[in-house]
Amino acid sequence: MVDTLAGHDGADLPLAPKNPLPYLQRLRAVRSFHTGPEKLRDAGGPVTRFSIGPRWLTPTIVLATSPAAIRDVLGVKDGSADKTTLVFDEVRRILGANLANLPHQEWVPRRRTIQPVFTKQRVREFGGHVADAAEALADSWGDGADIDLDVEARTLTLRALGQSVLGIDLAERADDVAEPLRIAMQYAMRRATSPVRAPRWLPTPARSRARAASAKVHRLALDILDACRSDPTREAPLVQALIAARDPETGRTLTDEEIADELIVFMFAGYDTTATTLAYALWALGRHPEVQARVVAEVDAIPAGRLTPDDIPRLDYTVQVLREALRLCPPAATGTRRAERDLQVGGYRVKAGTMMVVGRMAVQRDPQLWDDPLTFDPDRFSPECYKELDRWQYLPFGGGPRSCIGDHFAMLEASVALATIMRRVEVTSAESSFPLAVHFTMVAGGPVPARVRRRIATPASDGEASA
Repeated sequence: MVDTLAGHDGADLPLAPKNPLPYLQRLRAVRSFHTGPEKLRDAGGPVTRFSIGPRWLTPTIVLATSPAAIRDVLGVKDGSADKTTLVFDEVRRILGANLANLPHQEWVPRRRTIQPVFTKQRVREFGGHVADAAEALADSWGDGADIDLDVEARTLTLRALGQSVLGIDLAERADDVAEPLRIAMQYAMRRATSPVRAPRWLPTPARSRARAASAKVHRLALDILDACRSDPTREAPLVQALIAARDPETGRTLTDEEIADELIVFMFAGYDTTATTLAYALWALGRHPEVQARVVAEVDAIPAGRLTPDDIPRLDYTVQVLREALRLCPPAATGTRRAERDLQVGGYRVKAGTMMVVGRMAVQRDPQLWDDPLTFDPDRFSPECYKELDRWQYLPFGGGPRSCIGDHFAMLEASVALATIMRRVEVTSAESSFPLAVHFTMVAGGPVPARVRRRIATPASDGEASA
């Protein structure tokens, strides 16, 4: 593999080899965001080129599944590998323009404005309600209760996210969040991966449902914003921070529509992805009692009382468990960019206008990079092993200048929640596999049944464990 320099046009390099899979297999692979890239890689190599329709309808696609090729796509800083693909175009149209999907030129000032909202210190302020929500949920499970880990993790995440950053209990507004977001995102992804799409002016039933779903989520976001503007003392740190955010170069503040769009993507990313990561980690602990015992021992070494973000430095192994869950079940199995000019990717030339797909899940499960890659093994992320990893072989939150701005919050929330639950219950998973599905981010594709048994008595009201 030729070592490349991200952003170089590669004029003297060959085009990526064509993928030999038959058309229908290629189309199925493109629509299977989590497993499809591995099939395309195995057939065509770590950088492979293909199409799913005529050139006048759909762009040529280049898939990158090696660390070097992924670096060449995500490491570009000047917008020449931009979020202008059909995927992001459809998402912007149905859910609004936000930090996750804006093209480079508009993204730069938005990121500059919002970056101070997500400093490590500010993020710690967002985590105050996570342990409360986890304690309340775990205490509601009867001893020996059979639960669905996916459902419970979603309830926990909605409650913690809402109370920590938005000033409301999102679990009470779940009908305005979860299903509408899923409807809107599924519609956007279906259009983006279809070789033939209905004209935008045609009022199809699917488009009507997606627009109605989007309107419902926007109403919720604007309701939250209106309440915070009416009461500046309202405990909603993320909303108040976005209201106060100001571009340090121009002095411009965000409009209400821009704030609402950012709240929507934060609800989507902070809810769906964290819930699935937590559910996967709990399921894996329920399948590996020896790993669960190590987490429990680590948590038990922390003095009794409610866990807080300050306890995370003492939760090293718990964080390793979450990192391994994120390796096997990354929030986004793939990512896309459009080549705005000729680029070189993994030793090949990629023409301007090409849609580039990054196989995050494929590289994180690649047997050439990981020993026994499908085995759940948190020791891969021990301090000694973690520092030996290639920066671009493990990227659950993306990489380069457009990596996820909320990664610290996601890890904080998941770490405190997982440790709090492990302090209270023992989990035994009922199934040997975790069902996976993708509508934009990775989610559980069905119930994740487990049985829980209490470890300690319900804590007293002062937060100390009762006798």
